[in-house]
Amino acid sequence: MSMITLRVNGRAHTVDVEPMTPLLYILRNDVGVQGPHFGCGLGQCGACTVIIKGEAVRSCIRPVSAVAGAEITTLEGLAVNGKLHPLQQAWIDEQVPQCGFCQNGQILTAKVLLDKNPAPSDAQIRQAMATTLCRCMTYYRVQAAIKRVAKVNA
Repeated sequence: MSMITLRVNGRAHTVDVEPMTPLLYILRNDVGVQGPHFGCGLGQCGACTVIIKGEAVRSCIRPVSAVAGAEITTLEGLAVNGKLHPLQQAWIDEQVPQCGFCQNGQILTAKVLLDKNPAPSDAQIRQAMATTLCRCMTYYRVQAAIKRVAKVNA
């Protein structure tokens, strides 16, 4: 076991864990965030996505020791002072969620896309979002929500 300090949504958390424990388990079980979900456990579906150093990262395959000291943003960290992030609001406005299981990964992946490219084309949106799977097939609504935020930023 090792003492590892994580910065999650602007707050420091020190945990005593095995260094190879997946970050996802620490976030959900020790830190108490519920945004990232266990989906495939292989880093392929995107339900466990978090943002680290401006990148969408699969927390189910990232050892906690690899992110010690790094700022980690989860879905809960997007809202500020109770005000939803524009992407979270766009998800509501476009009625994106059905079952909601993938929404954590969809929203965080979209945030990374818009942070890097505030006005993406439809093709760029589809390419960026292609690795985050949605069993309910709400991909057109996801694209509409991203475009809604991109228009506001333009």
